[in-house]
Amino acid sequence: MKVSRQGPYISFAIKSEWEGFTLQEVFKSVWPLPKKMVHLWRMERYVLVNGQEPNWNVPLQKSDQIKIKLLEDQAFALEPLYAEIPILFEDDHCLVANKPAGMKTHPTEEEDEITLLNGVSFHSLSSGELRRIRHIHRLDKDTTGAVLFSKHELAGALLDEQLTRKEVHRTYWAIVDGCPKQKKGTINKAIGRDRHHPTRRRVSPSGQAAVTHYEVLEYNKRVNRSLVQCKLETGRTHQIRVHLQALGHPLVGDELYGGSRGFYRPVLHATDLSFTHPLTEERIRVKAPLLDNMMDLIK
Repeated sequence: MKVSRQGPYISFAIKSEWEGFTLQEVFKSVWPLPKKMVHLWRMERYVLVNGQEPNWNVPLQKSDQIKIKLLEDQAFALEPLYAEIPILFEDDHCLVANKPAGMKTHPTEEEDEITLLNGVSFHSLSSGELRRIRHIHRLDKDTTGAVLFSKHELAGALLDEQLTRKEVHRTYWAIVDGCPKQKKGTINKAIGRDRHHPTRRRVSPSGQAAVTHYEVLEYNKRVNRSLVQCKLETGRTHQIRVHLQALGHPLVGDELYGGSRGFYRPVLHATDLSFTHPLTEERIRVKAPLLDNMMDLIK
């Protein structure tokens, strides 16, 4: 779908399969949007059809042009604070950043200082855009790599829906102690909290379903470490770390889960992220370059 920007509006011609649907039906069923959002658009007259205030209950025609007021200035969700954040992909609707180690994706405690969301908000401000940017998923504090953000509420709702439908695909590289006997497989073990530790998770039959697909890409016998590629079907806290520990091969540097002390952090990097663009519907694939020398551990 071709989408253009006209001041604070995004503008696009309706898709052929929308013909005969009313605006109300499109925003309820075709795009399953939150009722509160749609109600606000209707009350504030944020939606135009062919440049005019529409009747929301009249069927759309093939040639109709829709405009939605999404790009007006908004207050930031968090204070913009400078941080060196590599931006891997960006347009008017979404953004992918390469998260450094030692930085949370978003604040979880009052004393948290600069997070990735603070840094991305500063990037937006320095570009002259005041957007209520929001993360779609997150990474652990010491994990590096690609994180997806929405830049307005429609993109956020549609990307959230993709995440729920498991259509946002994430690939990670981990360096682990030893080498799994089975070089390729799936770990399907539910994960829950460890009642003996405030932050640790563990495999638990009563926990949340969690599925990780893994493949050993390289093994260095001399240092007895493996480079393992992981793809997630679910996004549980510490999922890869817990699953690889359960396999008997914790991440190097991950002392919380029994890994060796070979690195300054658990060696995990979100190397690849793919999703369907929420407006243009193109398939976007972003690769995140490594941000430290983790690969020296396997050489």
